Amino acid sequence: MRTLSQIPYSRRKALRVSAPEGIRVYWSSAQRSDVSRIRNLSFGGVFIETSKPQSVGVKAEIDFLVEEGQIRTKAVVRHADCASGMGLQFTGVAQEDRPHLGALLTRLRTFSRSRPNLPG
Repeated sequence: MRTLSQIPYSRRKALRVSAPEGIRVYWSSAQRSDVSRIRNLSFGGVFIETSKPQSVGVKAEIDFLVEEGQIRTKAVVRHADCASGMGLQFTGVAQEDRPHLGALLTRLRTFSRSRPNLPG
């Protein structure tokens, strides 16, 4: 059993779920637009893979390309790493798209639990 001092601290308000290879988003900012793979997702934000991340603080719009239906969000870049991508915090999710986001998160959680642990 872990004690409180052994539990890693996180400022995240929502638990992130890893995404399989085929989940992508179309995102656009004032400087750039692209289609990128999602690495992980939560109700609070998303990390996308890109070789040219935007600067921290840049606002973006995101459209998810998923089977659950249309999901449109507004976001702001909170973390940028030239080697891997950028983390975006959602600042707005269209009300009618929230159930689709919930369904996508449910599918990703189910997928991640059903995957066998592969040596890596």
